[in-house]
This record gives sequence, structure tokens and C-alpha cells, in this order.
Amino acid sequence: MREFSTTTEVLFDRSFTKPLVARFDQPRSSSDAGAVLLRLLDDRLGITLALAAALPDARDATRVQHPQLDLVRQRVYAIACGYEDGNDAARLRFDPTQRLLLGRDPFAGPPLGSQPTLSRFENRHALRSLIRGAEAIADTVIAAHRQRVGKRVKRITIDLDGTVDPAYGNQWVFRRIRPVVPIDPGR
Repeated sequence: MREFSTTTEVLFDRSFTKPLVARFDQPRSSSDAGAVLLRLLDDRLGITLALAAALPDARDATRVQHPQLDLVRQRVYAIACGYEDGNDAARLRFDPTQRLLLGRDPFAGPPLGSQPTLSRFENRHALRSLIRGAEAIADTVIAAHRQRVGKRVKRITIDLDGTVDPAYGNQWVFRRIRPVVPIDPGR
């Protein structure tokens, strides 16, 4: 056994189509393995599912290679792993962990969307669609919070980073539209 290895294993059952075992003594490993927990959380909350459902998809269904939900998840999970630049998609489309997050075989599964595919996906949505998507995410988080704590909460404040960096020009800030979301007790 090497100096920094361990025989500890973690088994994630019921979350993926094949058993997923995390071992910490393998030569081929990923620094993004924590994203598996992100996928489990997303499965529980349904955030990417709500976002994908809120965004219109006017593509010709006979020519679609990457479903909208896959593109949403690919982009969200990559950003969560620290790959905020869409150019990273060229490398990440073959990454075993990123493939696993989208329910594909990590080594033999088809590649994820390319950088041009993700760019077209991001640029085809108008501001109104993006606002609907943001509201769908907020509604999903609020519903999960309401289910967790019950009806005793009267208000939830969602604190989004409203920092505007002038180096990148005019930025739209979500908080201008909906800074505080009151909970409707009748819901």
C-alpha cells in the first residue's frame, strides 16, 4: 500500500443506474468526485429539472443529439465544479465524472455537448426565458424549504450575489426584480 492511500470505500446506491463505488486509492481519480453529491442533491431538489422545464426548446426534435436537460445539467455541474468558462466543455465532454453526472457510462458512454453546442444553448434564450428559469429555481428551492420546515416560516430571503463588475459591461442583476420572496400561507 502506498503512503497516502486508504482502503475506505463509499457506496452510492439507488442514485445511479449502476453501482457507484468511491475508492480513494486508485491511480485514475478525479478531483471532481464531490460533484456526485451535487447530483444526489439535485436529484432530491429537482433544480436542474425545473430550470430545463422553464426554458423553451424550439429545436427540431429529429436533429437533437443532446436533450435540453442534459445541456442544463452539463453546464450547471461544470460551473459548480469551478469550470465557469464554456471553453472548458471541449475537455470536460470526455471527463468520466462529468459523464457519470449525466447518467452516462464514465468511459464508454457518448461524449457530452461540445463548447459550440453549449454556446448555442446559452445564447438562444431571451431575457424573459432566463427570468422564468430563475423564478423556477427560486420556486423549487422555496418548495423544498417549505417542505423541510413546514408552514411556520412567513418569509424566506434569498441572498444572491448582486456584485456588478464593470470590467464586463452592463450586467443584469436578479435582485432588482425579486429581492425578497414572501411565502404565501395559502399555497
